[in-house]
Amino acid sequence: MFRLLLVLFFLWILEPAFGQVPDSLRISSPNGLLTWSISLRNEPAATQALFYEITYRNKPLIQPSRLGLVVNPASTVSFNWSQNLRIVSARKSNHASQWEPVWGERSTIPDRYNELVVTLRNGPGVGGTIQLVARAYDEGVAFRYVFPEDLRMQIIEIGQEATFFNLPANTKAYYTTHAQGKYEERTLEGWERAAQMPLTLRLDNGTWASITQAEQTSYPLVRLKLAGTNQLVSELFAPVTETSPYATSWRVVMAADTPGELLEKNYLIQNLNPPNQISDVSWIKPGKVMREVSLSTAGAKSLVDFAVEQNIDYIHFDAGWYGHEHEIASDASTVTVDPRRNPKGDLDLAEAIRYATSKGKKVILYVNHRALERQLDTLLPLYQSWGVAGIKFGFVHTGSHYWTIWLHDAIRKAAKYQLVLDIHDEYSPTGFSRTYPNLLTQEGVRGNEEWPDATHNTILPFTRFIAGAADYTYCFNQARLKNTKVHQLALPVIYFSPLQYLYWYGKPADFLDRQEIEFWKELPTVWDETKVLLGTPGQFVSVARRKGNDWFVGTITNTEARTVSLPLTFLEKGKKYSLTVYEDDGTGKVSRRTRTVTGKDTLSASLLPSGGQALYLKKIDE
Repeated sequence: MFRLLLVLFFLWILEPAFGQVPDSLRISSPNGLLTWSISLRNEPAATQALFYEITYRNKPLIQPSRLGLVVNPASTVSFNWSQNLRIVSARKSNHASQWEPVWGERSTIPDRYNELVVTLRNGPGVGGTIQLVARAYDEGVAFRYVFPEDLRMQIIEIGQEATFFNLPANTKAYYTTHAQGKYEERTLEGWERAAQMPLTLRLDNGTWASITQAEQTSYPLVRLKLAGTNQLVSELFAPVTETSPYATSWRVVMAADTPGELLEKNYLIQNLNPPNQISDVSWIKPGKVMREVSLSTAGAKSLVDFAVEQNIDYIHFDAGWYGHEHEIASDASTVTVDPRRNPKGDLDLAEAIRYATSKGKKVILYVNHRALERQLDTLLPLYQSWGVAGIKFGFVHTGSHYWTIWLHDAIRKAAKYQLVLDIHDEYSPTGFSRTYPNLLTQEGVRGNEEWPDATHNTILPFTRFIAGAADYTYCFNQARLKNTKVHQLALPVIYFSPLQYLYWYGKPADFLDRQEIEFWKELPTVWDETKVLLGTPGQFVSVARRKGNDWFVGTITNTEARTVSLPLTFLEKGKKYSLTVYEDDGTGKVSRRTRTVTGKDTLSASLLPSGGQALYLKKIDE
């Protein structure tokens, strides 16, 4: 240990002379394209501050940037984690494996990285201990702050972060301020508020990147605010008080040659979370969902019959089944229909659940945060006894340290009672579904309830969906839609969610022409393979996904018409496929045509403004 400390000390002293970071403080990705390094430096505002930098293909990705945590000003703890640091040790390791998710966008996920753990102390004197853990994957670089168990320093108090991201000049960002916000492409200047992650970046040299976070399960929400020209800094939603051992969420910097690669590689976020903690996963069933809008027994049974016909797996009872969702007096352990939703109040929920079960369908109940916070421990076993399969959480608090812990504990508790979950409103995923796959989906997206335009829809795959699944609440046959019917049909292929909520404002009587919705009848919600064929944020996107032997392809454009060529090289070589093409016919209806294709064929998608194309490729048995 003494020799290592001596070597590190002299390397640090000599670093300015050599003009580079010693190899002991540098790691590269397994494929060698990404490099991460750290160093201790002096600057006018801080002595012995920790800096890092990242390169991709030998080009700057993150230029030298400060690292550190700032103690809450009201704290009685004297340790400062942004300066006066000294390196105690550095340790390297590597990992190479793969794992199979319970469900996902691919059936097998690679997990390969090189890791560097640097232990530091705050000086002068013995000081407290902090570790910086960094991992270099082929898909991106991740790092976090860790406080190992230390009897001299059990209480951890963090008021703010000094985690900076210095980006090359002329970098553009796809900026939004909250999970359900609109996106706009902006330079790194003039931001009124901090940006929500994932923050997708387009560098001037052609590289695409995304800054995001993983395993944010016991740490406040982090956003990115401007700190100077081409410089961002992490902004904590609220302070933290914890006890060692303790680790912050991971900060992740992904890099790729094309924006589509960022989406294809988003499994990196799950890799940074612990493995599945549910031993029996047989009850976790992804599928398609339709909500029951009448809150009546007759309406529920009619919807179940429609679900049988259209291969829909769940029916969902939304707000109002136990009273007004925002009233504290509403009791989610009783069926007391809000008269504003159904004046008759004629919902026999037990009978609706019995009828759905008899037809092989499952039931999900919506519960607002007011009831969840007061009744969670009562509701979970009660709903299981009713035969309910899942819950949709509504308007949960997000952001603070306290509510972040509460929410993820609630997910763990729901797993004990075999209840799948959909968390709505501002919650955005950071990979916890790997650890508790009963969390099938979440909102955290500006979806069809907000009636976004086609341009917004072409941005989402390269921004919000890097974080993971999103419940977009698709609509069809709605006059308020700004996009064509086939644009809508294609979206559930492009947007991943193990629970796909279809026909959000619809009811069975709205769909007289069943051929128009035939594509959704055949559509899976989880996949064995995913490929982003083409696309640029704000312009267009085409995504192909495989389930078993069959492929589904969704293509959409922005508000401009365009023609896109789609080579079918992803198909199995030497095999024939029966292709069904769904297109906009120009009159507001859906046209359908079929043919036989192979991987040697190239298709042409002629897209109307705000339009789309949906493909179903079924392998022909020979």
